[in-house]
Amino acid sequence: METEQNQSAPPALRTPLPQTGVSRHRLLPPLAALLLMGGLWLASDISVPPALAPWSGRLQGFVTVFLGIFIEALPFLLAGVLLSAIIALFVTEEQIRRLSPRNPLLAAVGGALLGLAFPVCECGSIPAARRLISKGVALPAGIAFVLAAPVVNPIVIVSTYVAFSSWTVVAWRVGLTILFAVIIGMLVGIVRDASHVVAAGVGPCNDDPDHHHHHDPNHHHDHQHDHYHIEDVQAGLLRRVLNHATIEFFEMSRFLIAGALLAATLQTFIPQQALMALGGGAVLSVLVMMGLAVLLSVCSTVDSFIALSFVNTFTPGAVLAFLVFGPMIDIKSTLMLTTTFQRHIVALIVVLCFLLSFLAGIVINYFFAWGVFS
Repeated sequence: METEQNQSAPPALRTPLPQTGVSRHRLLPPLAALLLMGGLWLASDISVPPALAPWSGRLQGFVTVFLGIFIEALPFLLAGVLLSAIIALFVTEEQIRRLSPRNPLLAAVGGALLGLAFPVCECGSIPAARRLISKGVALPAGIAFVLAAPVVNPIVIVSTYVAFSSWTVVAWRVGLTILFAVIIGMLVGIVRDASHVVAAGVGPCNDDPDHHHHHDPNHHHDHQHDHYHIEDVQAGLLRRVLNHATIEFFEMSRFLIAGALLAATLQTFIPQQALMALGGGAVLSVLVMMGLAVLLSVCSTVDSFIALSFVNTFTPGAVLAFLVFGPMIDIKSTLMLTTTFQRHIVALIVVLCFLLSFLAGIVINYFFAWGVFS
């Protein structure tokens, strides 16, 4: 009532309303700084009271896990944003549309296999797919690329073989990943209006901060192409790539940091022994290993060596579910997916990945367990 009377009064008689939201926002930075300083002090174990001593070890473990996840993913995020910048600046919408199949099935298959040319993990595939979609690539191809590229690339294929010394395991992992990526790409990507799927600002013609300047190879410039001019052009192109990559890096890295913090929190403060104790059954073991895949949020380039340590403890279907579901969906990649797709679409992708991986793990345990690690 008071607010309505204030709005109906003449401008000169209106009284300013208290700005509680602004004051709260002003309090957040100092509170966050105090929490950070307190956490660093406890983790340092310097002059910590005996009552708080147990927290020092936990916080040290938390910092170690966080840095491990972040440092492991950082090079692949950098590769992804550099690739995204190159696509944005040097690949035109016309080229993308000409090369991208219009048939949803062919587009999804092509997107699932695109990782063979762009060896990036989930932290790099998301910004690259975001750029491809903004350039006009078919949605089934973009979605399939996001899901399959972390596994269907030369680096991960080789690391999986080195870990298990078995091409059978590689075939199961790569085959299931391609199958799931194609299915989900077609189910989610077949829409008439892409704006119902992609996040705001990701649609075509929204991707180039340099006013959509594309170099026309048939255009002849009326200036002298001497040695100094070529160096200037190369420096300018490099500057544009780095500027573009820097903007996207800071946009994507906040989600990587948030995901790494959440994963480190779960790993540090939730006893994993309790989860592993539940992994004996053909069904329950699959759920436990999928939960560990999300919890650990390990990069797909090294997760094979972690999965190898579970071979004698968990069922073959559970280990394969870990190898397939983890690279598609973990904590950090789920948060990063919200930069490219709308939240309800991300939720749908997570559910579909979970159901397909869960069913595949159970089927393998009951029908194909004998032939996976042979």
